[in-house]
Amino acid sequence: MDAITFTVLSVLMVASAIRVVLNRSPVYSALSLVMLMSLLAVYFLYLDAHMVGVLQIIVYAGAVMVLFLFVIMLLNLQDSIQDYRQEKLWTMGILCATLFGELWFFFGRAGGESSAQHAVPEGFGTVISLSQKLFTDYLLPFEITSLLLLVAVVGAVVLAKR
Repeated sequence: MDAITFTVLSVLMVASAIRVVLNRSPVYSALSLVMLMSLLAVYFLYLDAHMVGVLQIIVYAGAVMVLFLFVIMLLNLQDSIQDYRQEKLWTMGILCATLFGELWFFFGRAGGESSAQHAVPEGFGTVISLSQKLFTDYLLPFEITSLLLLVAVVGAVVLAKR
């Protein structure tokens, strides 16, 4: 990935992340989060992790965000939104200062060391390597996650019937 593409994607990601925090409407915040997750998938595509990039769009930008929007619509948060702009600005200032401090610390340490890139293993990000890891090493967390999502959907349906 060249520097111009990296810079443009980074600026777009930071802008959509700021829109997630500063939007007054939770629906627009969720849509900004979809944009952020889609831009993150572009990074994965540039890293030749095509499967991870596609899963980023399908799972996070698709399924998880539909679930978030369903909960937002179910709770009907439009009536209870108050103006917390000043508090959000202070929070954003603290988060930005922390981020710049971490970047300064990281680049200060990395500047003295050699910046040789580590080679990715053969088959990184392919369907075969991902499925072998998922269904052997991480089978139990995968199944627990599916049960938690099932409980969340059943709980949302029960709450919606009231």
